[in-house]
Amino acid sequence: MAISERVRKRMESASWIRQMFEMGNALKAKHGTAKVCDFSLGNPNVEPPEEFTSTLKDILHEEIRGRHRYMPNGGYPEVRRKVAEYVSGEQGVSLKGDHLILTCGAGGGLNVALKTIINPGDRVLVSTPFFMEYASYADNHGGVLQTVPGLKNFEPDIDAIASRITDKTAALIINSPNNPSGHVYPEDTVQALGALLKKKSKETGRAIYLISDEPYRKIVYDGMVVPPIFPLYKHSIIVSSYSKDLSIPGERIGWLAVNPAADDLDELMNGIVLCNRILGYVNAPALMQRAIERLQGFSVNIELYQHKRDLLCGGLSKLGYDFIKPKGTFYLFPRAPGGDDMQFVQALQEELVLAVPGSGFGSPGHFRIAYCVEDEVIETSMQGFERAIRKVQ
Repeated sequence: MAISERVRKRMESASWIRQMFEMGNALKAKHGTAKVCDFSLGNPNVEPPEEFTSTLKDILHEEIRGRHRYMPNGGYPEVRRKVAEYVSGEQGVSLKGDHLILTCGAGGGLNVALKTIINPGDRVLVSTPFFMEYASYADNHGGVLQTVPGLKNFEPDIDAIASRITDKTAALIINSPNNPSGHVYPEDTVQALGALLKKKSKETGRAIYLISDEPYRKIVYDGMVVPPIFPLYKHSIIVSSYSKDLSIPGERIGWLAVNPAADDLDELMNGIVLCNRILGYVNAPALMQRAIERLQGFSVNIELYQHKRDLLCGGLSKLGYDFIKPKGTFYLFPRAPGGDDMQFVQALQEELVLAVPGSGFGSPGHFRIAYCVEDEVIETSMQGFERAIRKVQ
């Protein structure tokens, strides 16, 4: 046997996103790139802001002694302080650099958080729809992801979550703005979740962590504001990255911040710094750390994504698609015409339009469109969307 049974099972249930991405490559090779409308992967098509490029040039021309040496396991102290200062403004809570580490993207940060708090057999809760990699992240560290069906408007079902919490529950992961739905949890929802976890933590005798996965925090529309997490629940951890707002996913740079009001804060942070090392990530890239120190508050032009959202929603609405207009991210999560998301995604493939079935996000009956593509792709795809919906009506 070349690989473990555990890895074999993971391969068999590999990410639908990646499967569709590979299908797209095959279709492009067969029909030509211009004829395939690929909405499978949330890979930002907007270039980073000019400030990112100019910052890198400045850093490369500076004389920084030891710039390529190892740094402390949590990241450069001066960068941690700078990021913590900015996050303090977002959260309305005063953070120090010691409350935050720099990570290899949000995925790295989530793995560090789960490694630190999970005991073998612990449960991690998530409301559907959810980013499918969470299951692997929990499994990586001996945990089990437990999904809780969300409401039709993509809000979490508070009562259903409450019924799933036991003394084996280590954390609840929330993702707002949400991938795949684009939904933003309002403050009263987060407040209700915090109140529930506070109550259940007392009942179970262990801190149940609220882990907020926030790489899309800045990509919101129509004046939407993502509410802060830290003032609403003390046992909270935020993980984020610069992949989406600076449009640099290939650079793998992010951060993890712990609520300074959390119990046993020093032990928790020491554990997190240790796990950032022993998981093999060790440190976020040194060059990227130095860059983001100078780029707090910068982002791509969000209006470009809002235009794409409106272009896509306007076209699909005219064709009769049923969806909730997203408040953030660059994803749309319509209901699958005919009700069968697998069948409908196949119908779209036949029209050279690639989307991801909602079953992969724990929400069968929907499908995800990643509209971080050129406007021409959205416009060209409308004929395919129209032919596909006619097939099932």
